[in-house]
Formats: sequence, C-alpha cells, structure tokens
Amino acid sequence: MLSHQTAGAYDAGLTPEDLAALRENLHEQRLFRREQLRQFAARSTSRAGDPPGRDGPGRAEVRAQLAASARMVLTDVEAALARMDAGTYGSCHLCRRPVERERLLIVPQARYCGRCQQVREAAR
Repeated sequence: MLSHQTAGAYDAGLTPEDLAALRENLHEQRLFRREQLRQFAARSTSRAGDPPGRDGPGRAEVRAQLAASARMVLTDVEAALARMDAGTYGSCHLCRRPVERERLLIVPQARYCGRCQQVREAAR
C-alpha cells in the first residue's frame, strides 16, 4: 500500500530510488542557488566603494536579471521539495495527471506534465 507522501511520485512512475536521487538533486540545486545569490549580494556590496563608471549600467542590469532568475529557480526547487514532503510531488498542477518520469529526471522541479507545459508556453 502506498503512503500519502509517495502516491503522486509512484503515479509518475518513480521508484523509491528515483525519488531519493531527485530529492538529492533538488537539495544540491538549492545549495547552488543559495550560494549564487550570496555571491551576487557580495558583489553588489563590494562594488559600492568602487569608483563610479567602473561597472557600467549594463553589467549591473545583467547581474540583477541573473539574481532574479536564480531566485525564481530557488523558489521552484523549494516548492518541489515541499511537494515531496506533502506527497504531491509528480502530479501536474493543472490536470492532476502524473508528470512524466523522464521529465522529472530532467527538470526535477517541474510542476506541469509535458502537455500542460506546452499549453502554458503556447499561451504566452
């Protein structure tokens, strides 16, 4: 009998080994993104005393965009870990069908099955 915490993952065709590897991957991604954000923050504070004009506005904008992207991925990773803990990992947020195993192995923080992701992207 499946526990509530693993039902969604098993529906997605994930083995306990898959789930453990995905959890480890997500933990590693979380550490990487946190470190990345720490480095962005350190660069922005260390540059405060530099002479004006050393770093053009273009570079600052790129750093801000990279930091925003890292925050977004970190949020997705933490949400995936929370879904694992809640037993809803591996279920599509839109149609509630299982997210394909192959998709989760490539994008472990995926919220949507391949079909729903395509629909969302087409609507943009």
